[in-house]
Amino acid sequence: MAWSNLPPGEKWRNYELRALALRDFARVRVDYPLDPFKLAKFANLMVVDFEKIEGLSQESREQLLSSSVENWSGGACTLPNGMKLVILNPSHGRSRTNATLMEEICHVFLGHEPNRIGIVVQDAKGKMRARDYRQEDEDEAYGVGAAALVPFTALRRFVYQGKSSQDIGRHFGVSRELVEYRMKVTKLWRLYRDAHS
Repeated sequence: MAWSNLPPGEKWRNYELRALALRDFARVRVDYPLDPFKLAKFANLMVVDFEKIEGLSQESREQLLSSSVENWSGGACTLPNGMKLVILNPSHGRSRTNATLMEEICHVFLGHEPNRIGIVVQDAKGKMRARDYRQEDEDEAYGVGAAALVPFTALRRFVYQGKSSQDIGRHFGVSRELVEYRMKVTKLWRLYRDAHS
């Protein structure tokens, strides 16, 4: 792999290489969308539809789907057989659930071990969030997952072609925010912003 096909910065190059390995495993070219739902079974993840969860009280269901709907994107739990059960927030669109599921897949493929105790932390926006992994593992899983969903070479080509972040997001099945995150960490943001100002 030529250095010119990788983003600047050692951390981001490493994330990109791991992401490209995931795409290679999935046999998906860098300019095609990667479907995390198809990849989940290889990570031993069982994605369960929220509506199929039995035994959840109506009060809990309403809490999760109304007043607390923006406080969670997904949750995972290891089952006795070693599989991991994943539940995604049904009110979030496919572009957001793709990123959430990809992060869970990356935790598995990167060999991250969950903490023995779930940690509740306050995020940058002041919201309380439950976290099962060390912050470094969370950052790595998100960074590699984002790179797998929006690879650098394709992103760079789309930026040079003048495509909007929304168009790029639509192409890859992710949110505009995720595309812009990738532009910023791969140092394409200034080029993009200048072209769209």
